[in-house]
Amino acid sequence: MTLESSPLIKGSPDYRDTGLVFPADFLLGAATASYQIEGAATADGRGPSIWDTFSATPGKVVDGDTGEVADDHYNRLEADLDLMAELGLEAYRFSIAWPRIQPTGTGPVNQPGLDFYSRLVDGLIARGIRPIATLYHWDLPQALEDAGGWTNRDTAHHFATYVRHVAEALGDRVAVWTTLNEPWCSAFLGYGSGAHAPGRTDGVAALRALHHLNLAHGLAVKVLREVAPRAQVSVTLNFHVIRNEDGAFGQAGNDEAVRRIDALANRSFTQPMLVGGYPSDLLEDTASVTDWAFVLPGDTEIIHQPLDFLGVNYYATTRVRMWDGVAPRQRADGHKDVGGSAWPGSDDVEFLPQEGPYTAMGWNIAPDGLEHLLLTLSREHPTLPLMVTENGAAFEDEVVDDRVKDDERLDYLRRHFTAAHRALEQGVDLRGYLVWSLLDNFEWGYGYSKRFGIVHVDYRTQKRTVKDSGRWYSRLIKGHVIPE
Repeated sequence: MTLESSPLIKGSPDYRDTGLVFPADFLLGAATASYQIEGAATADGRGPSIWDTFSATPGKVVDGDTGEVADDHYNRLEADLDLMAELGLEAYRFSIAWPRIQPTGTGPVNQPGLDFYSRLVDGLIARGIRPIATLYHWDLPQALEDAGGWTNRDTAHHFATYVRHVAEALGDRVAVWTTLNEPWCSAFLGYGSGAHAPGRTDGVAALRALHHLNLAHGLAVKVLREVAPRAQVSVTLNFHVIRNEDGAFGQAGNDEAVRRIDALANRSFTQPMLVGGYPSDLLEDTASVTDWAFVLPGDTEIIHQPLDFLGVNYYATTRVRMWDGVAPRQRADGHKDVGGSAWPGSDDVEFLPQEGPYTAMGWNIAPDGLEHLLLTLSREHPTLPLMVTENGAAFEDEVVDDRVKDDERLDYLRRHFTAAHRALEQGVDLRGYLVWSLLDNFEWGYGYSKRFGIVHVDYRTQKRTVKDSGRWYSRLIKGHVIPE
């Protein structure tokens, strides 16, 4: 449907608007991550990552799935690039696998690994697709984890060296860099709850990892500014949009449970990165866990670096209240429960179930949460542009007659694009929107049991089938207008 003939439905209370027009320079694309799609786990000198080790450990991943083959993207690069062009993507956010560049996380560069990403970048540019390169999406080289991983301060400095290698090789062509993807997950799910690699369950380790990830970000920004001074630099955070017990969006200033989780999930990154220093209430809340002696003089200055935009990942909201200590504590925080805690210092907060409908992940569908988040970030950081770097949903998909009729995902995307447009209309400096995910893929601890893609992947044959949501999104990109 052309822009001129698209009927305008605006202001629908359920966020099911159509005909809303995005600016011509609003970037529309899709995102993936290296371990989730590449496969070729031992090809061309790639070393093992913590996710190779974790997924090969019995009981850690649903059905014993691993990323050893995944979508075989490493060997199907050209065909996948053609698919992106067919969909009309204006941007593609991918991540670079550190163990492809440095198999042990230190030492000389593995040239075949760099060459793969060079081909990827050149292929995107040749097709008119803007490359957005994420430098860390959770696949830490296993050798570095053996030396302490993100609990070891040296890892942050090794990361800066790795970033230098990549920027020197690709900085002449990559115009947008993202230092870290969702460091909250790396720190708190990887070292606190044990749901993600490396699978540790230690609150002190989670907070040490938090700080060293923040430090790695700051060091990486400094390297990128030096090596690729004309590029844009960002970080991508997964924000917890928090509701209070009554289901209303909470205010950290007048709700203790909201304040505590906001400090751990959000301000533990935004304040050191965007303002400077750690929140005093975070330090107080976690004083029984650690004295934060791992924060050394000068660290907070390194972490606080100017950014060109902030990447925003959003999927669902979170609902909390203070636990009374009597009834069984509810733990519906939306993350896989394997026995550990992602919330050091806040064991007296409980996470309440929310109203549906839900995605296949059990996450509530709440487009108002995205609008609220964008408006809040814009108000708190008015000079910093934003970009939605991940948003999407897992549903049960089936190929029938070479078609995937995923009405639920299409509806989810339509409603969230409407939320983003409403934020734009209210003055939010939102620069783009990247759907998660381009392809069905390895969904971390859930293996291949959850499908987020706008393109279906048959993992047995590797056949790609564009879902109805993908075709709808292609129309949105072409006209920069939300279709019917």
